[in-house]
Amino acid sequence: MRETLGATTVVAADTAPGYFGSYSVVGLLALLGVLFVAAAFGAGRLLRPVVPTPEKLMTYECGVDPVGEGWAHTQVRYYVYAFLYVIFAVDSIFLFPWATVFAAPGYGAATLVEMFIFLGFLAVGLLYAYKKGVLTWT
Repeated sequence: MRETLGATTVVAADTAPGYFGSYSVVGLLALLGVLFVAAAFGAGRLLRPVVPTPEKLMTYECGVDPVGEGWAHTQVRYYVYAFLYVIFAVDSIFLFPWATVFAAPGYGAATLVEMFIFLGFLAVGLLYAYKKGVLTWT
């Protein structure tokens, strides 16, 4: 419904059914997906054989029968390598968007200083890892 009041035109909210109609399609698809997954799990539960044996109830680890205790020691250096990888992955995640913003007018000097501060923190972390001997392969 349109009304003209002087130089302005007022449009009534007749777009609301179409707007919420698109959300109802998304909700219907989500409900259909949940029902499909529930039906698949229910069919699996009804069709599978249930015969518990000691072999089936035993812990399975990569095809090797478990021997000894469940507690195993792992070396810490693998975690340190993972942390170093995360440092450089985060670095690359921040560098690519920064490069696009840096090219925009008006952001050059501020983003350049911020990126050098960020890279400085990463360099300090890398220097610390180097001084601790983490980067030497043994």
